[in-house]
Formats: sequence, structure tokens, C-alpha cells
Amino acid sequence: MSGFELAPVLAFEDGLPARHVGPSQTHDCGRLILALEGVMTVSAEEASCLLPPHRAAWIPAGVPHDISTREKVRFQTLSLKLGLDRLPATTRVFEVSPLVRALIGEVVCFTVRHEFGAREAALTELLVGEMERMPRVGATTSLPADRRLRRVCEAIIADPSDNRPIDDWALLAGMGRRTFTRTFRTDMGMSLAAWRRQVRVMEAASRIAAGETINVVAYEVGYESPSAFIAMFHRVLGAPPAAYCRELRAAG
Repeated sequence: MSGFELAPVLAFEDGLPARHVGPSQTHDCGRLILALEGVMTVSAEEASCLLPPHRAAWIPAGVPHDISTREKVRFQTLSLKLGLDRLPATTRVFEVSPLVRALIGEVVCFTVRHEFGAREAALTELLVGEMERMPRVGATTSLPADRRLRRVCEAIIADPSDNRPIDDWALLAGMGRRTFTRTFRTDMGMSLAAWRRQVRVMEAASRIAAGETINVVAYEVGYESPSAFIAMFHRVLGAPPAAYCRELRAAG
């Protein structure tokens, strides 16, 4: 008998080694993946999410996703079969409050064979209500539905420093330049340049969190100077790299 036949919510704590690249997985329940230590990347069909400590990725039911790491990580996973109509229908990243962390900790203590009684139901209802209120943060890079555009985006994710011109990206997509730029903006709601900045800052944040220096990371994600990189990082994540690292250490 599965745990969900006894309880509509389950959670567990786990860890992964550095440089882990996990297989794609799909679940018939919604999943909240909460980072506790280290920085991981959660990639789903429509988005790629960077998770430093105390941030969580929400993965709706039925959405294929995988986890990769640069360093050793520890995390909690919450599997939820109730309240899904009140939670996002797309992959999101959230800032997790101390109350939500405490509630997930309580759910971790539920055992598979534990009776799902009034206390457990009340805690789960409170948890779902608090999850509805969690503030969304900008650590998600969306991916296009159009397979031609997706080829381009996957190439950029594989090498964020790739500075080839727009005509080359259009050729990779099998489109003319004007059609490519128009289709990309329509599908993604932004230009290719703006989307690539998001990819670069996520890659940079992951590397910096793993201990690489700002100067090295700046050049390796495609910037000609550390100052230009720092300005971009601040604009996208709301803090310069040094402050971002201090926040990560404090959160951990």
C-alpha cells in the first residue's frame, strides 16, 4: 500500500553529491523541493530554476523535471495531492518563510504508516494556505514551447558564454532573422538578449555559490569585464554578487 493511500501529503529529507545530474522524473502529485544547504538547479519542461538555501521550487503534478548540482546539497521534498487547485499550474520558485519550513519539518515527521488524523489534516491545510502566500522570486528561466526556439535555448544553457550573433541563432532555429526575433519575443515575452541574461545570471549565481571567484565567473559566462557582469547580476537578482553570497551564507 502506498503512502498516499494513507496520507495526502508526504515529505522527506535527502542529499545529493556534487556534480550530480539526475534523470528526468514525473509524479502524479505536486512537489515542493526546498533547498536546505548548497545550491541546486531544478529543470522542468517549461523552466529551469536555481535553488539556494531556503528557496523552493514548485513542480505541478505530471511535469517532467530533474535535479543537478555543482556542490553537495541537502533538501526536503514535499509531495502533495490535495489543494493543487490553489497552487500554481506552472513551475515557480518561492522564498520560503520560517513558518513554511517548520510545517514541512512537521510533515517530514509523518511516517508512511502514520494515521492521517485531525492534527495532520490541520497542519496540511495550514501549510497549503501558507504556500499560496509564498512570495515568488526571479530565479526561474522559462523555456519555449516552440521546438525550433528550444534548440537555441538549450544551446545557450549548455554554454551561456556563447556570443554568436542573432543571425546564427536564427539559422540554428531554421528561421529568417526577423521571423526568429518576432517568434522568440511572442513565445517568451522578451528578447533573446534579455533571456540570455537570465541564463547567465543563474549560471553565475550557481558558480559563485560553489566558491568560484566573481572575476573568473564573469568571463566564463560571456562578459568582457567584471564590472559589466556585476551590473547585470545586480539588475537581475536585486543584489551584487558579494551581497548575494553573504545572503547565501547567512541562510545556510
